[in-house]
Amino acid sequence: MLYLLHGPDDFSRGEVLAEIKQKIDDPTLLAANTTVLDDRQLTPEHVRNVCATAPFLSEKRLVIIEGLLERFEPKVRSSRQQKTPSTVNKKDEYKLWASHLKDTPESTILVLVEGRVSNKNPLLTELSSKATVKSFPLLNKTRLRQWIEKRVREEGSKISPQATDLLSKLVGSNLWIMNHEINKLALLASGRIIEQEDVKELVGYAQQASVFTMVDAILELRAGLAEQALQLLLDRGAAPAYLMVMLSRQIRMIARIKEFKHQGKSEVEIQNRLGLTSEFAFRKTLEQASSFPLERIKEVYHRLLETDLAIKTGKYKGELALNILIAELCQSAISR
Repeated sequence: MLYLLHGPDDFSRGEVLAEIKQKIDDPTLLAANTTVLDDRQLTPEHVRNVCATAPFLSEKRLVIIEGLLERFEPKVRSSRQQKTPSTVNKKDEYKLWASHLKDTPESTILVLVEGRVSNKNPLLTELSSKATVKSFPLLNKTRLRQWIEKRVREEGSKISPQATDLLSKLVGSNLWIMNHEINKLALLASGRIIEQEDVKELVGYAQQASVFTMVDAILELRAGLAEQALQLLLDRGAAPAYLMVMLSRQIRMIARIKEFKHQGKSEVEIQNRLGLTSEFAFRKTLEQASSFPLERIKEVYHRLLETDLAIKTGKYKGELALNILIAELCQSAISR
């Protein structure tokens, strides 16, 4: 069986992938029968060999390929440009990939996981008739409010329309963060209806502003202020894993804005491309993108990746890792 999951809403993508896994086997056997591949240096022959491997003590095995379709995203070409040999080779390549992917053995469940891809992607078109295709766009305002209400019900709670509206404006369409905030609100309300004041108290601009303050302080080498902002967020109940997501997301947003600005895109187009429904968050991120050089943004992002790995491998606990991250980022730039 072949699945194709694509779109920028990686939270919903992840939920569907988890559902696919649950249908296959118990977690212990599934772990021994799962292979995850990414696009780097993958060949059709290698994928075919992986898919042809027999399951171990199970009827099915799971193969997940990340980012393959992005290789075949159509490039914008002016009317004067002619097809080059590389363009022709690209066509032959996606045909070859499609042939191998469609020929997956019955014992293998193959899942292609993609970010944003266009409807003109040739490999997507080739596979659509054979695969179960699910698209995950960022939720618009109406669908986001519906998602919030559904998620709150699943938590065994209720939420007022005013609280739903405010929550959607403050958090926007990042469902990882939204899910975390709904969990906290449901615990706070403890059976009663979640009201607008609850959202202001638990989510509010104060917490969002503290994250921006911490990012500003890190980029400006102000270790003391960054540590204060971190401690304030931890005291308010923010988990280190949540803060890592927030920090990484904000740095990525800054880098993408700088890229879009370089491409000459308008602010309205940038905001739509980023999916930032919170005007406050968008204006603050624009300000940060204008204030700091790209090299500094890259340095912070790479150190965030290293810190995330240190936490996941158990080298440091989350809170300690964040404090070390702040100290090293502020010190490393000063020493240069």
